[in-house]
Amino acid sequence: MTESAVSARSTSPEAPEATGSAGRVLDPTGVPGRSAPGPDLSGLSAQDAIEYCFRRGWTDGMPVVPCTEESLARFLAQTDRDPDEVLLEMPHLARRCTVRLAAINAVMAGCLPEYLPVVLAAWDALRALGVGRSALWQSTTGSAPFLLVNGPVAQRIEVNGAGNVFGSGFRANATIGRAIRLTALNVFALRPHLLDQATQGTPAKYSCCIAENEAASPWPGFHEDHGFAREDSTVSAWLIRGSLYLEARHTSSPEQLLYDVVDSAGRTGRLVGTTGAIILVFGPEHARLLAEAGWSKADVQRFVYEHTVRTPEDLDRVGKGAVSRRTRWRVPIDHPDAIEPEEGRTPVHTLGSPESVRVIVAGADNAGVSTILETAGRADAPPAIARVAGPPA
Repeated sequence: MTESAVSARSTSPEAPEATGSAGRVLDPTGVPGRSAPGPDLSGLSAQDAIEYCFRRGWTDGMPVVPCTEESLARFLAQTDRDPDEVLLEMPHLARRCTVRLAAINAVMAGCLPEYLPVVLAAWDALRALGVGRSALWQSTTGSAPFLLVNGPVAQRIEVNGAGNVFGSGFRANATIGRAIRLTALNVFALRPHLLDQATQGTPAKYSCCIAENEAASPWPGFHEDHGFAREDSTVSAWLIRGSLYLEARHTSSPEQLLYDVVDSAGRTGRLVGTTGAIILVFGPEHARLLAEAGWSKADVQRFVYEHTVRTPEDLDRVGKGAVSRRTRWRVPIDHPDAIEPEEGRTPVHTLGSPESVRVIVAGADNAGVSTILETAGRADAPPAIARVAGPPA
C-alpha cells in the first residue's frame, strides 16, 4: 500500500469493508464513533502499518505495534477480568479506561501477553493513588507515573531491578511503563501542547517502571513493609516530578551518607512545605552500609525527615520566606499576598513527615550510587499498592 493510501485511510474514522476483522488494526482510544477497525494488516507492509498509527496520532513519538483482534485475544487470555471493566475514569475529561483499552495499548507498547496482569495492577495502583480525580498528570511540573514491581512476578517476566535500573535494555521495564503512557495519550488524550501542560516534562513520561532488587536488599521488600507477604506480587505507583543522582562513595559512616541525602532532598528549588515527599532508591551498597550499622528503614525515614530543614534565612534568600494567603505556596516576604507561616520564623521541614520518605533498594551492587525521586501529591497519603493477579485458572 502506498503512503498516500495510508494517509487517505487515516483521515477518516471509517475503515473499508472487509470479510473479517482478525487482521484489522484496532483503535486504542475508545472514543465513540472513532473506534471502527482500521486497515487489514495483510494488505500493509510493516512500515505502512507503523505509519498508519503515526498518522492517526496513536504514538508517543516512537513506533508502536499495531493491535489486531487476534493479538488482543492473546492478551485478554491472561486475565479473568471483564474486558469492559473500568480501570480508571477521569470525569473532568469524560474519559475512561477499560481492561480492553489497556490491553490494546499494551500490545501497541510492545508488551508480551504475560505482562498484562502487571499492567492491570499498575492501573489499579494509579486509581488508588487518585490520579483519576486530580489534574496532577496534566500539571505544568510535568509529573509522570513511577511503577515499582515487587514479588515473584518481577523475576518471572524479567523486570529489571539491578544494573542500569533506570536505563534502557529491558523489555518489561520499557513496555509496561510505556503501556501506561500510551493509554494516557490515547484514551485520556493527555497530549503535549493540548491537555498535558508540562512546561518541560521528564524522560519518565516515556516509561518509568522498575523492580525492587529484593535479592540484594538487606531489608524486607517495599510491599512487605505495607502488609503483603514476600511471595505476593505487587505494583506500587507514584507520580514523580524528577530525580536526583546521589554520588557517595567516600564514606562508611551512615550519618555522613544520610547528611548527603538530607542536603540533596532539602533543596529550596522544589515545593517547600508539608506536601514534600521523596522516594529514596538506595543502591545495594548504600543499603548494606546502613543495615550493617543497625539502621532500619524507619530509622532512615526519621533521620532524613528530622534533618531536612531550612532556616528562615535560607528561605528569604530564595524568596520563599512567607506563604501566600490564597494558595499557601511559598512567596517572598514582601509579596502582596504574603502572610507569616504558621510556624513563624523558625526552621522549616521541607518534607511532610517521616512517612513521606519512602525507602526502596534497586540497582547494581557495584558502587556507592543512589537516587532520590521527588513525588507529587499528598505527602501523608498511604502508598498506592495493588496485587498482581495470577493467571486464569
